[in-house]
Amino acid sequence: MIKAAVIGATGYTGLELVRILLTHPHVELTVLTSRSQVGTPYSELFPLFKGMTSLKVEEFDAKKIAGNAHVAFTALPHGYSMESVANLVEEGIKVVDLSADFRFSNLSVYKDWYAEHQFPNLAGEAVYGLPELNREKIRTGRLIGNPGCYPTSVILALAPFINENILDKKSIVVNSASGVSGAGRSASLGNIFCEANESYKAYKVGGHRHLPEIEEILGSLCGEDIPITFTPHLLPMNRGILSTITASLTKDASTGELIHFVAEHYRNEPFVRVCSEGKYPDTAMVRGSNYCDIGLKVDERTGRLIIVSAIDNLVKGASGQAIQNMNIICGLNEDEGLKGAPLSL
Repeated sequence: MIKAAVIGATGYTGLELVRILLTHPHVELTVLTSRSQVGTPYSELFPLFKGMTSLKVEEFDAKKIAGNAHVAFTALPHGYSMESVANLVEEGIKVVDLSADFRFSNLSVYKDWYAEHQFPNLAGEAVYGLPELNREKIRTGRLIGNPGCYPTSVILALAPFINENILDKKSIVVNSASGVSGAGRSASLGNIFCEANESYKAYKVGGHRHLPEIEEILGSLCGEDIPITFTPHLLPMNRGILSTITASLTKDASTGELIHFVAEHYRNEPFVRVCSEGKYPDTAMVRGSNYCDIGLKVDERTGRLIIVSAIDNLVKGASGQAIQNMNIICGLNEDEGLKGAPLSL
């Protein structure tokens, strides 16, 4: 049985980690930490877990965690995570980090968009945790930088095309929309009910921190810079991401041919589902699941390809993918604990 710790267990991604891990057949959840509510039973803070766990919230103590866990998930804000991760790795614990602190190989890019990195050597060792791209590296890693939610939806949609002479890589435009949980659990004026309900708006136009992550990973696939026009939007719903991506075609191809091409690319991937022709992803069809659904259409009038992808931002976009990574580094079947169907309502 794998003993697991969740560091930062009171945020949305921490909650989702706990929800999934409590029913994982090969995991015993042994440690839950938070900077607040230390000593409080977790099920008192979150009554949905009543009768499911007797754990209390603890202060972070890397040595104590090392005596009680084999793997740790760090669900902390960017910048706060790196020191905790470094302490855990030093104690010999395998770590899946859900912040942006260990996603970048180019730390000058991280500095430009976040801050100076305190542990550059450790960052250089980290593996970018998108299993569909890096499964073998993840398998032998001790530190996994779990991808961002928007990047997951965009990279999985575009990856099949990057090394093929199908799309003009300089013409990619991405419009993504996320549920409010993507902003985290801390109070913010723009995310309270009266501000977000009955509204659909763009935010951080031309300057979202997930843009350089998307560009770095796609660029690494082909060895060249890929400039992306990326605009995120806030949807008045709790969870889910829908990304609509367009790019110019470099050669004639039918919708059916490209659907077949993408389906073949992902034929052995347990969590990528490709829609049949004329069908397109819907956030309701992936809610609560670790699936990424992809659909596409060739716009013959403009000579552009339209790709649509949908994920649950808290599952495949965060905690579910983190558990998928844990399964890989711990030698389990990749879908253990993640086999549940999406929520129907």
